[in-house]
Amino acid sequence: MISVQDWEDTRLLWDYQQMHHEPRPCAVGIGLGSHDLGVADTAVDLYWRGMMPLIVFTGATSRTTQERMPRGEAEHYRDRALELGVPADAILVETHARNTGQNITLSRALLEERGVDVSSALLISKPYEERRAYATARRLWPEVEFVSASTPMMLDEYVDSIRDAHLVIDMLVGSLQRLLIYPAQGFMISQDVPEDVIRAYERLASRGFTSRLVQSVGSARGGNE
Repeated sequence: MISVQDWEDTRLLWDYQQMHHEPRPCAVGIGLGSHDLGVADTAVDLYWRGMMPLIVFTGATSRTTQERMPRGEAEHYRDRALELGVPADAILVETHARNTGQNITLSRALLEERGVDVSSALLISKPYEERRAYATARRLWPEVEFVSASTPMMLDEYVDSIRDAHLVIDMLVGSLQRLLIYPAQGFMISQDVPEDVIRAYERLASRGFTSRLVQSVGSARGGNE
């Protein structure tokens, strides 16, 4: 049972994760692998709006995508982009990344290998992963100017699209935990987290929304989710 308080706390985490960047033309778009095919749709929309000439889709599989995206997240993203008319030569695919850090480092290596000069990048993620993705990218590729992007939607719309409210809340709790603990481990830059957001996170964790929490430093590298 998800209580009224749970939903109020979830909205606080959801709102905090939004970076509210205005999309602008960048050298490349990087679509971060996940269970959410909407990332590919948003990347395509930005491509057709002239925001980037090239898209990199990055991601292998994780425990939440191995059934729905058996060939790998990036491959399914590419298929979706091709269905929506993006030319094949405007898409690069990185198929090995299994966490957000690898999404960034392996995409960077692929772009360098292809001789693509990157001074700016649109970082396209799930709506509730904007801040985590941005903080990770800034730490691992500091010379690039990153602009966060995701599908514009409200929390209720997102839950309806995923059809698994508990999973969405678990993911939000996990993302917030990583913002709190990963800077000290060198995985992302530190950001100010308001006290009311921390309290909301703690209440949700105490209520059992914990399936995406990092249990130890040894497991901190986690999956793409």
